[in-house]
Amino acid sequence: MKILQAFGLTDSHLSLAELSRRTGYHRSTVLRIARTLALDDYLAQRPDGTWRLARAAGWLGACYQATFSVHEAVEPLLRELSDVTGESATFYVREGAQRICVARMEGARSIRHHVRVGAALPLHLGGPGRVILAFSGEAGEPYESIRRNGYMISLGERDPEVSSISAPVYTVNWKLLGAVCISGPLSRLNEELLKHHKEVVLSAASRLSRAMMGAQQASLS
Repeated sequence: MKILQAFGLTDSHLSLAELSRRTGYHRSTVLRIARTLALDDYLAQRPDGTWRLARAAGWLGACYQATFSVHEAVEPLLRELSDVTGESATFYVREGAQRICVARMEGARSIRHHVRVGAALPLHLGGPGRVILAFSGEAGEPYESIRRNGYMISLGERDPEVSSISAPVYTVNWKLLGAVCISGPLSRLNEELLKHHKEVVLSAASRLSRAMMGAQQASLS
């Protein structure tokens, strides 16, 4: 499995030496396993001696895509994000001039920010909408700053009592998919605390992007 996972989105083929480097296995070990994988069409050796993913690997990808659910990828991550931060975690996607709440995990605290799944909110107000606009190429400020930082902290912009920190989520070829955020009452979730949660939110956005990239790439296999 480590040998199969050594292939990335842009790797049409890899040399034995590169497979050895990426897996940490000795070349002789990689060669032995690669030949075994080739017997069942998971790998194929090219005339120049390099290796590529083969039919059976593509079939696994197709099976994954056919059974993949966005919610199965998003909801566990939102739950983890909410558990770690203690705040509500939400995933938004763009629909026209609005952002739609696709999935949400409510924070455990009794006083929290409420948004229902399916709710449509403005793009130009609030962190998630601003992030979607920024990474869709919107010109000027605050979008230039959001792109430089890779995230946005919003303090009472859409709702004067609500604060949030948001980061972009991508799909294959780094195409913007949406934004993930945590939000809560500004009285508790102040700027200092939002900055404290920054790395957790950025990590969640990165992990969700990798999950979405994998799902979309599988559909191309």
